[in-house]
Amino acid sequence: MPKFRLLGLLLFTSLFAWAQTTATLHLRVTDPSSSAVTGALVSLDTPLTGYHAEGVTAADGGVTFQNAPLQDYRLTVTKAGFAAQVREVRLRTNIPVQLEVVLALSAVEGAVSVNAFETAELVDPEATGTRTVMNQGQMERMPVAVSSRGIESYIMSFPGFAANANGAIHPRGAHNQMTFVVDGMPISDQLTGAFATSIDTSIVQTIELYTGNVPAEFGAKVSGVASVLTRSGLGTGRKFGGSLATGVSQFDTATTAAQVFGETGRLGYFASVSGSKSNRFLDQVALENLHNGGNTERGLIRLDYLATHRDSLRFHIMSGRSSFQLANLPSQHANGQQQRQLFRDLSLWAGYVRTLSPAATYDATVSYRTSIAQFSPSAGDTPVTASQSRHLSTLNVAQRVNWIRGVHTLRVGGDVQHFPVSEDFTFGITSPAFNDPASEGYIETLRAVDLTRGGSLFRFSEKGRGTLYTGFLQDTIRAGRWTFTLGARYDSYRFLVNGNQLQPRVGLAFHLRETGTVLRASYNRNYQTPPNENLLLANTDQAAALVLPDVRERAGGAFLRIQPERQNVVEAGVQQSLGRRMSVNAVYYNKSSTDLQDNDNFFNTGIIFPTSLARSRVNGVETRLAVPQWRGFSGSLSATHYRVIATPPFTGGLFLGNAAVEALSAGPFIIDHDQNLSLHGMVSYTSRKGWWASWQMRHDSGLVSNPSDPAEVAQDPDYADLLPYVDLAGDPPRVRPRTIVDLAGGYEHTRDGRRDWEIMFQLTNLTNRTALYNFQSLFVGTRLVQPRAAGVRLRFWF
Repeated sequence: MPKFRLLGLLLFTSLFAWAQTTATLHLRVTDPSSSAVTGALVSLDTPLTGYHAEGVTAADGGVTFQNAPLQDYRLTVTKAGFAAQVREVRLRTNIPVQLEVVLALSAVEGAVSVNAFETAELVDPEATGTRTVMNQGQMERMPVAVSSRGIESYIMSFPGFAANANGAIHPRGAHNQMTFVVDGMPISDQLTGAFATSIDTSIVQTIELYTGNVPAEFGAKVSGVASVLTRSGLGTGRKFGGSLATGVSQFDTATTAAQVFGETGRLGYFASVSGSKSNRFLDQVALENLHNGGNTERGLIRLDYLATHRDSLRFHIMSGRSSFQLANLPSQHANGQQQRQLFRDLSLWAGYVRTLSPAATYDATVSYRTSIAQFSPSAGDTPVTASQSRHLSTLNVAQRVNWIRGVHTLRVGGDVQHFPVSEDFTFGITSPAFNDPASEGYIETLRAVDLTRGGSLFRFSEKGRGTLYTGFLQDTIRAGRWTFTLGARYDSYRFLVNGNQLQPRVGLAFHLRETGTVLRASYNRNYQTPPNENLLLANTDQAAALVLPDVRERAGGAFLRIQPERQNVVEAGVQQSLGRRMSVNAVYYNKSSTDLQDNDNFFNTGIIFPTSLARSRVNGVETRLAVPQWRGFSGSLSATHYRVIATPPFTGGLFLGNAAVEALSAGPFIIDHDQNLSLHGMVSYTSRKGWWASWQMRHDSGLVSNPSDPAEVAQDPDYADLLPYVDLAGDPPRVRPRTIVDLAGGYEHTRDGRRDWEIMFQLTNLTNRTALYNFQSLFVGTRLVQPRAAGVRLRFWF
């Protein structure tokens, strides 16, 4: 179908479809005589996650809360002359909840009528797996850099993740394999700074993160699923409002953002545009920050329309663009290398939700996302030159039915995803020292692309189309103290390889109310499809022919195509409230995989090639202590440990001149995702007068590095000065431990109860710690942690 006909069909279809995974509460407040109470203040809170929303009842005593994350809430209703009401409200589906609250007259000012659930608000009695929520207010006060690339900076505060370069994150021992679901649109592309334009954090209302017992409706990449709810104009109580923000920091970094929002009648709108530029756009590859400038622009428009009391429609447009230089090694800089990369993406999605009955809803979604990556070479490229033009589009159509019947909360649905891809890639050797015929690791098949010895450019150009068909059923059963989640998913994958998988996903939780304890356990069978970025080239004989012949022979799978990854995941954990001020969550998990997916990074560039290994095994333990806000203070402390053993042979990738491929093909090895310990702590304080401050610390014991020879590294002018920051004598070798401390503080001025302006100061890497994320890694190359940087941001509301 021609592109314009496809786009036209999408725009037409999207008027009738959209999937909603948020809750709606319709509340009516009355007095003892059943008369409406006007002007009552109603708030909806979850102390554990910090979520807060409030509204004021209208003339009919009604107020509506929309776009709320699925959760149990504390509802508080206050009005002068009445006793305040506090009660628990369960909002676990997108089926609208109708509730009436009767306020009793109060002769004593400040009297409260409480339907208490005390310690229950510090634990989640219905979560059968690891689930964490972060909201807009928490994100705005975190001390992340002014030039923060996107949502990954905030996800790193959760347990289970190891930090990598350029915003990349390893969820529970996986390379990336995350899905972001933005208001119902699934995005399985790699969204880190070197590979794509990240999601703008200023548009986010809440992030709901699943890393254990992932619901059956999520697939494709499920090592972690981040369900992102964007901000809406509905419920703001204003016809027009907005904000302007700007910030500056070191490395010639500047950011700016503008947002408008409001509601009129049944229509709500929200729009945001933002941009940033920096001379340290990516994490540098050498101690000196060389050739590393870039800029990025992002935008979102969201429209909500309440057609009737039973029907709602939404429409979204989201776009992003990043243009940046590729960071140089000293030798590359001296040779005049000036490579650049450009990313562009456009997403359109819209939809419809229908309330079928007081206990059932129907929703659907149609989304279209297209992304383009272009890599530009330069005359001074060394040791290789390369160019790339890659285009990936994804059309997703999904339908859901939700209903409540007795103790059952059911959700059933199906998805069809179609993804056309195209790839154009060239490369050639430009340094006579690379693949020297006199060297021990000489590869004869590379001679044809050695431009210094009469060869010509390697050229690849191909297109392909794939489809993923999915059906699922999930049921949450509440039976007294017990909660059971019974789910099953079936995927049928049709692309370069064909595959099918039935995936049971089951879990249980037991709630000891008397002690504030929740015990939980789950089993998941997962089916993760290969990443589509450069998948065509990575699966060709052309790429396989370029590796060392003995490696190819030992691998046995060099000419095999990358298969979907199959996982068996078992998790067990406990969540415990500690008094009424804090709670702790502890988890153990075991994950065994066949056809483990990973990436091969092409010479420290943003060009990646999918690869897989025969098997892997992950064992991990993680814990999180959470302290909800108390007298202005709040905080958390997370700890993560996991061990990842991978077993060759390799399949796919584009490994050139890397001796580690031969070493790692010999037998099981500890892969570079492995880390013994990571700690993340955060403390924040907000005063009633508008002053606030936050502190965060992250300790990483170090990822596995390339098993390089220290003597050879000491003679290499590009890497010799990095030797103090890596332990190559270790078993396995690792980058050395690091502890990074960040600070932020500011003042928020309000007027008539509304935010007026705010100033914020930030200091990242307080001690100016020099450290590595990776060193000569086969999979991600070499990258350094950002040096100390101070910044300031100013924001105005109107």
